[in-house]
Amino acid sequence: MRIHILGVCGTFMGGIAAIAKEAGHAVSGADHNVYPPMSTQLEALGIELIDGYEAPIDEGVESIVVGNALSRGKPVVEALLNSGRAYTSGPEWLADHVLRDKWVLAVSGTHGKTTTASMLAWILEYAGLTPGFLIGGVPGNFGISARLGGSKYFVVEADEYDTAFFDKRSKFVHYRPRTVVINNIEYDHADIFSDVDAIIWQFHQLLRTVPGNGLVVVNGKDANIERLLKRGVWTPLATFSASDRAARWFAAYDSIGAESRFSIFEQGVARGRAVWSLLGLHNLENALAATAAASHVGVAPDTALAALAKFKGVKRRLELRGTFAGISLYEDFAHHPTAIATTLQGLRALAPRQRIVAVMEPRSNTMRMGVHRDTLHGSFAAADRVFVLAAKDLGFDPAEALAPLGKRLVVAADVQTLLERLVDELNSGDLVVLMSNGGFGGLPRLLEQALAARAAS
Repeated sequence: MRIHILGVCGTFMGGIAAIAKEAGHAVSGADHNVYPPMSTQLEALGIELIDGYEAPIDEGVESIVVGNALSRGKPVVEALLNSGRAYTSGPEWLADHVLRDKWVLAVSGTHGKTTTASMLAWILEYAGLTPGFLIGGVPGNFGISARLGGSKYFVVEADEYDTAFFDKRSKFVHYRPRTVVINNIEYDHADIFSDVDAIIWQFHQLLRTVPGNGLVVVNGKDANIERLLKRGVWTPLATFSASDRAARWFAAYDSIGAESRFSIFEQGVARGRAVWSLLGLHNLENALAATAAASHVGVAPDTALAALAKFKGVKRRLELRGTFAGISLYEDFAHHPTAIATTLQGLRALAPRQRIVAVMEPRSNTMRMGVHRDTLHGSFAAADRVFVLAAKDLGFDPAEALAPLGKRLVVAADVQTLLERLVDELNSGDLVVLMSNGGFGGLPRLLEQALAARAAS
């Protein structure tokens, strides 16, 4: 089959392209953002890439897959509709051509989806189950974000964002999972959801698709998940928590450091220990969720723990880029107040006496709209210094919103000013974490180069 993907360079659609190619299809795609690393990854797979949408779609293409970044009014969408040709969405194509005969393990929630899905895929791989997967990041143990796999098991990061311009249901309603993880539910994606109730409604549609012989793995201490479950659940539940011993799956750190030791309990019974290099209670809960989901397909907890001890993390999830002149530089995807807070708390647990410098780009649609402006300052409680990029298109004033931070705050109007302030101030022993769900104007690379040059001088 010849497949053409519109919006091919997004993480999800790029994963669809890679899986389609692996399945033996001829794949091409177009995007306005054809640049590395996604462009080089796709080209290495033999996928033809077109920069821009001006070129007409070849008449020989049998399946046109439309990414959710494209909307009505865009010339390529209007031309497609006027042509009368058939089209589908990425989630629908995945469901019809890959997931139909699979045991789908779907990982959902506002935070932690990528890390938990990566952990789960790695646990199944370590157990010899060779799962397929489609994840919104690059797990260090695989080096790729998607693959078809060699068994009936498929792990998918189940996003609540909408499917396409013609299908405003959440992506995850297409996947028909047998095993579902719901890490947490908070208000996000303010560009498409009016409030948290609208998000809960979509999760309710997800639960309606899970069979009675499946398993729903949920955070046992999340108020919005409790509200969700009261609407109806027709599948056995397994709870997890790093703060409530009454949960079916509980975990606690025994020691915290560059390598931390933790223990896992199932219904109060010790299931084993592991040592790893990840940080924070949020990652402990991610590990619990992955362990519980893996147990549903028969992977024993001791096998899951052995896999977690070898888990290499995910690109841009508190990833250490390097240490330069004694300054440790981390990169993280955090773009919501809760994610920012948990990232910084994890770093603080590792280094209780070192200075933590948080550098944030308010880039997500929700953040740019100013939805979290009144609560954002509290997310930086664990940081000693906070630098924020104040882009021109922000719907709020960061200096005003973050004024409670007082002298800890620096607001810069552009990346170059931010870079200069950081280079001028940073000292040996500092831990710097750059937080953005985008490219941050190249700041991670620029700061790394500047610090490396300082270290070499």
